[in-house]
Amino acid sequence: MKKILLASLMALFSFGIANAQDKPATATEAQAEQNGPKIEFTSTTHDYGEIKKGGDGNCEFTFTNVGNEPLILSNVRASCGCTTPSWTKAPVMPGKTGTIKVRYNTNNIGGFSKRVTVNSNSTTTPTVTLTIKGTVKQ
Repeated sequence: MKKILLASLMALFSFGIANAQDKPATATEAQAEQNGPKIEFTSTTHDYGEIKKGGDGNCEFTFTNVGNEPLILSNVRASCGCTTPSWTKAPVMPGKTGTIKVRYNTNNIGGFSKRVTVNSNSTTTPTVTLTIKGTVKQ
């Protein structure tokens, strides 16, 4: 009788401990709780449409640090020499915005689609590809 009572108490005790454990967070909850900088762009594509040869080839991409630590852009590079990027070099604090300015050489006639790769310390998307496209007319 003592053995049955002892076994029942042990089972009840084990069941209580198992139910007292924290439930694992879902993927969404884990991501929401993840600390660190997070980059979020207003748009990742700029369409110039039709632009005249020698016209204004400048555009600007805006991003926000939606994380809880400073965001740092470590490198921004264009896919070719006809595109020149410049960017916010200082750390972007949580809730603040930064910019990446891109200049395309509009002396090249014809259609174009170029990429600008952004590397940062973002915990969700450390590499983002921006696209510029359009057609340069005579």
